[in-house]
Amino acid sequence: MKIKTAVTGGVAALLILTGCSSGGDDSAATTSAAATSAAASESEAMTSESMGSGAAEAGTIVDVAAGNPDFSTLVAAVEAAGLAETLSGTGPFTVFAPTNAAFEALPAGVLDMLLLPENKETLTKVLTYHVVPGEVTSDKVTAGDVATVEGSTIAITTEGGVKINGTATVTAVDVDASNGVIHVIDEVLIPAEVAATL
Repeated sequence: MKIKTAVTGGVAALLILTGCSSGGDDSAATTSAAATSAAASESEAMTSESMGSGAAEAGTIVDVAAGNPDFSTLVAAVEAAGLAETLSGTGPFTVFAPTNAAFEALPAGVLDMLLLPENKETLTKVLTYHVVPGEVTSDKVTAGDVATVEGSTIAITTEGGVKINGTATVTAVDVDASNGVIHVIDEVLIPAEVAATL
């Protein structure tokens, strides 16, 4: 799909985080996919028109994200965290990929702070918080709490569109990658533990 380019960067970071975490379960991925599913119908047309070719040509999550200029910040963050290799691994992973605009909406200075070498561990927590183990397509997404590779959970709601943690909206779904799937979101997700330090 066309969203794959934008998602590649975000997915790469998320996949890396997912690969680093072996404790995730498929039920969490299923919950995330279900939430993405609700948004699928609304974003399917946009996804097809803007993402390009189909799944047969999809690379890894990182490849797909790197191929879309809307995910350049996500890709840079994944590289800074050292997660590119992980997210390019076997997987499968489900990545909720924030766009460049989502990163730009963070409070002033937060992104620059996260990208500093001394904050690599914190950046990794943020990125892996966007990754769910397993491949959860939109038709499998259901409302509820879902475990992330980071270790804590995200809350998915499906009424009036799919949202994560009450504020992040899924804007495109089911961007295919060879090692998972990417769902595009309009907000960067910050784990509570990290948010308390910002």
